[in-house]
Amino acid sequence: MKDTAPTTLALVDPDEIRTRFCAALSAMYRAEVPLYADLLDIVARVNAGAADAASTPARVDIERHGAIRLGTPAELAMMGRAFAVMGMAPVGYYDLAPAGVPVHSTAFRPVSEAALARNPFRVFCSLLRLDLIADPDLRAEAAAILATRQIFRAEAVALIEQHEAQGGLSESEVDTFVAALLETFRWHQEMLVDRATYERLVASHRLVADIVAFRGPHINHLTPRVLDIDAAQAAMVAQGLDTKDSIEGPPRRAVPILLRQTSFKALTESVRFAGDTGAPGQHTARFGEIEQRGAALTPKGRALYDDLLARASSADTAQPYAQRLALAFESFPDDLETLVREGLIYVRRMADGALEPLTYEDFLPVSAAGIFQSNLGNEQRETYAQQGAQSVFEEALGRAVLDPFALYAAMAEGG
Repeated sequence: MKDTAPTTLALVDPDEIRTRFCAALSAMYRAEVPLYADLLDIVARVNAGAADAASTPARVDIERHGAIRLGTPAELAMMGRAFAVMGMAPVGYYDLAPAGVPVHSTAFRPVSEAALARNPFRVFCSLLRLDLIADPDLRAEAAAILATRQIFRAEAVALIEQHEAQGGLSESEVDTFVAALLETFRWHQEMLVDRATYERLVASHRLVADIVAFRGPHINHLTPRVLDIDAAQAAMVAQGLDTKDSIEGPPRRAVPILLRQTSFKALTESVRFAGDTGAPGQHTARFGEIEQRGAALTPKGRALYDDLLARASSADTAQPYAQRLALAFESFPDDLETLVREGLIYVRRMADGALEPLTYEDFLPVSAAGIFQSNLGNEQRETYAQQGAQSVFEEALGRAVLDPFALYAAMAEGG
């Protein structure tokens, strides 16, 4: 008798889907922003010459993070579902309003050690806070504009639903999903708004214009990981890139901690306004960034870090910030033994009994805001008076964000 048992659909591992999407996104961004290719070349040279290159995890070569900015709760909810297909969960809540940036954010990333080792691709995903647009008429107009757009292709939405129904995607479905979702991140030269509306949005905040005026949330930077960001910064300057004046994050240390970032400044790109047959306009948003990751800090370590950062920011401004920062951080221990003894960093115990710091997998709101502001035409903004709205963000997302400290603690305990 012929066997009529149903065949089992072979589903692709989420880590593999994430790896394929990351590679496709990198290729697309390289084509759209040729200077990104220059950054990759600089990073490759610096990493090859780094003192600890021989002991570097293989993941550094493929490591990227990207950033996008969304306009509505519905966009955030669907984006969260899309990242879930790739094994990426929302970790942490970031309120950028205190730094004058009208968004709040999370980081979608893998969370298990095995998934991080496979491909640690992460995306810093921001949601516009319409409540921070002061002009009520412009606020209502921005909401109406955003309500008209659909940033996800129908094929992508269908496959997200398919993934949720069957617990994964088949090989052919993955190819279609990656190609369809990639369109959400693509640059669109044609704007949704006319020139006058765009200028009013810019007057409110350049980031508001970047989110509201476009057909979709073009990726605004894609960031490779470098082993020596000071050397990379020098190489960027030597190559003639319009590089950020200073590196965001902690100063250079013997035991790197958290995250250090720098970038070349945002490109001025040609755009076409709706209904405008005249000369193209210009928009500044997309830039090139690199990062160096260090040890994850415990809550005690993070409290010390935040205190020293605030001390450096409020010190005598006649002194260069880099000097103020280095002076303030003399109070932060810089040898592994002391960092472990004082409970300032998370570590894992190796098979031979040695301790290895856990890599910081997340972001720093002050640094993110600094990068954003440096790429908004040096626009200076007062801080917004409103407090963070994590519950509002999580309601839009449709789930709670994960606590990064709990994740690191579990990894340190071997969980």
